[in-house]
Amino acid sequence: MRRFHLAFILALCPVATLPAFAAADWPQWRGPNRDGRSPETGLLQSWPEGGPPLAWRATGLGGGFSSVSVAGGRIFTLGDLDDGQYAMALAEADGKLLWKTRIGPTWNDDYLGPRSTPTVDGERIYVVNTEGDVIAMEAASGKEAWRRSLSKDFGSYIMQAMGSTDWKYAESPLVDGDRLIVTPGVSDAALVALDKADGEEIWRARIRRLGSQGAYGAGYSSIVISNGGGVKQYVQLIGRGVIGVEAETGKFLWGYNKVANDIANIPTPLVHGDYVFASSGYGTGAALIRLQPDGEGGVKAEEVYFLEADTFQNHHGGMIIDRGYVFTGTGHNKGFPIAVKLETGDVAWGPERNQGKSSAAISYADGRIYFRYQDGRMILVEATGDGYREHGSFEIPEVSKPSWPHPVIAGGKLYLREQDSLFCYDVTAP
Repeated sequence: MRRFHLAFILALCPVATLPAFAAADWPQWRGPNRDGRSPETGLLQSWPEGGPPLAWRATGLGGGFSSVSVAGGRIFTLGDLDDGQYAMALAEADGKLLWKTRIGPTWNDDYLGPRSTPTVDGERIYVVNTEGDVIAMEAASGKEAWRRSLSKDFGSYIMQAMGSTDWKYAESPLVDGDRLIVTPGVSDAALVALDKADGEEIWRARIRRLGSQGAYGAGYSSIVISNGGGVKQYVQLIGRGVIGVEAETGKFLWGYNKVANDIANIPTPLVHGDYVFASSGYGTGAALIRLQPDGEGGVKAEEVYFLEADTFQNHHGGMIIDRGYVFTGTGHNKGFPIAVKLETGDVAWGPERNQGKSSAAISYADGRIYFRYQDGRMILVEATGDGYREHGSFEIPEVSKPSWPHPVIAGGKLYLREQDSLFCYDVTAP
């Protein structure tokens, strides 16, 4: 146990290898490092009654559950309008529409819509529409540069249990250096690396059978980068579980099956040094996985612990690591706040009941966790292992469908996408 504890402490060192962004930017899914964390400080530590002041509201975004990315003075998102699915850019200062470009057909489902968040990389953005088209676009104009199809080009399909709904593609693509990494999720192309300049294939990752749990195909998660076990790799949750793929070559390194369910694997895994924390809902659970060199230039994955679903399961809405604790909303479609010690899996506090209803999407900034509930209630929670403490709440206006998009904190503002509207709140401390 002492050896493990020392290794765990050594693993606390940062592993970020993503591009450098301005401190005020949130340029992709779950922020600068894809971990749900904003680096900003000087924010409100408590909200006044009724919530922080509304800076502006934009409308005309269409239907869907996409979050937003913020970079270079622009805000990017996706939405379903009457004549198609669109990528669009708004001005960060006031929410004014700068451009919109049709990227595919409207998803004719009153309950759903696009859920991918655009990835900003300098003068370009990269998006995935609900049909699985990967599209590169000019950030300034919305002009399309190139397009690939996950299904037609790589044989991709979405995991689906017999008789269940196909919720289509939800991935937010990863830019790493000169490459764009996406997830067909199938055995001969679990992940693929494309040249971000022209979309040409660099490699495709072929995987072995991972186990009996889950369903074949891509899940609804997004890729993160790890240097676990001394090898740079891409970590992703697909239909059959969590996998690690060597970044340089696409070689399959390891897989872990126990966190897979056969309906929808959704939460983005958490990377922490040599460790990966992963979870899914539908009665599955969560696990901490340790990555170690296998002695042959590869990586082996060892389960440190597994938490049963009645202790910890994240349906969707994500998880946050802060100072040795994992924070999330636990319970399938419940979102009860909980804090778990990352090292041991012991519950520090929770699950708690509060005024929020159903699943919770969360983000972190300046010592606080922003809980957004499916019914539109926002709750500010202190990021501490000492107990559950709220520091204010308010209700998002005009919520009529599940209020799912992840909160974004950038430039002293809190951005909340709510179907056709985007609300921008000022959360800077006076």
